[in-house]
Amino acid sequence: MQIAVFLLYPGPKYGRLILKESAAVPRVKGTVMLKVYGSPLCPDCRECRANLDAHGVAYDYIDITASMRSLREFLAQRDARGEFAPAKAQGAIGIPAIFSEDGAVTLDWEGYLASLGLPVVYKENGPVCSIDGKNC
Repeated sequence: MQIAVFLLYPGPKYGRLILKESAAVPRVKGTVMLKVYGSPLCPDCRECRANLDAHGVAYDYIDITASMRSLREFLAQRDARGEFAPAKAQGAIGIPAIFSEDGAVTLDWEGYLASLGLPVVYKENGPVCSIDGKNC
């Protein structure tokens, strides 16, 4: 099986890249529409997006480094939700963060794909975006 990966990184004027259900981007059976907070500066975020795109998972991407509005939107969620407590305790930002339509939040994008029975393929050097290079 071959997987084509297309990465799109919005510039400063484009804080959101929205991938909607269509014939070109089919929704993986059994999935819900996702909102993914991340940054093109984060290797884990790039890997997450590459995998979601490769598997045809529909999502709304919010680049938290593209605008103050996007950053504030993410921080409001991060500071109000308990799911981010372990990441904050480790000094991590908490991205990529995947929010589903039903209100569930996960910071484990690899686990999310595994729950759908989808393989994770690393295009870079694996997950390394903490200061010590051990993970986020």
